Amino acid sequence: MKELKVTLKNEEGLHARPAAMFVRAANQFTSDITIVSDGDEVNGKSIIGIMSLGLYSGQEITLQADGADEAEAVEYLANFIENELE
Repeated sequence: MKELKVTLKNEEGLHARPAAMFVRAANQFTSDITIVSDGDEVNGKSIIGIMSLGLYSGQEITLQADGADEAEAVEYLANFIENELE
């Protein structure tokens, strides 16, 4: 398993539209993707799971990936959160 900590920089955090964008990005990978925040863990490929965390701008989360493309997945998704979410 690979993991990286990342800080949400976009205004909305990971609500509705940004969460949907993240799920689309996560689904490009075969690895299991998990988002960890304040001790809660959710499936990073589930929009409902992500939205249930109530993630806000400035919050630090941990991205975890477990599977064949885990290293590529965490690097890509961390970059996606930091640079591509609006």
